[in-house]
Amino acid sequence: MNRKPFLVGLIVGGLLGLIPGFGLGVYFLPIILAGDGADETVLAGASAAAERRGMFVRDLPGSDPLHYGDGEIIHSVENGETFITLQGRVTPGPDYKLYLTPKYVDTKAGFEDIKAQSVRVGDIKAFENFRLRVPSSVKADDYPAVLVWCEKFSMFITSAQLK
Repeated sequence: MNRKPFLVGLIVGGLLGLIPGFGLGVYFLPIILAGDGADETVLAGASAAAERRGMFVRDLPGSDPLHYGDGEIIHSVENGETFITLQGRVTPGPDYKLYLTPKYVDTKAGFEDIKAQSVRVGDIKAFENFRLRVPSSVKADDYPAVLVWCEKFSMFITSAQLK
């Protein structure tokens, strides 16, 4: 038996399987590891204590069919703590961050221009009905918008004005 064709086939086959496998892993791992979203009681509490609201919509200039948000985003103050809560969903992906931004932008280039003046609230661990506590050092009222950003791939996901 000639081992050379077998080894070449094994290496080529391994590489052909590794590349799509890695890509699928990058996509599915965040979904597998996603946390539970906020339950109905938490969502109702956020809605009742809402100071401002906004909407994530699918058809923003910077979004695409695989990266978008959909639903109501709520800025609330509950028991002296400030929260940003999404009643809706964002498409799954790795390394999503929620930012408060000094102005509303709806594209990657727009966010890159203001990223240094924006405040990262935290990591998004649930893709449906997420809730993040705003650090006490941040005055959320000073920021008129929120934005979801994929840090790993420098990708705009969605944004909303808060009113």
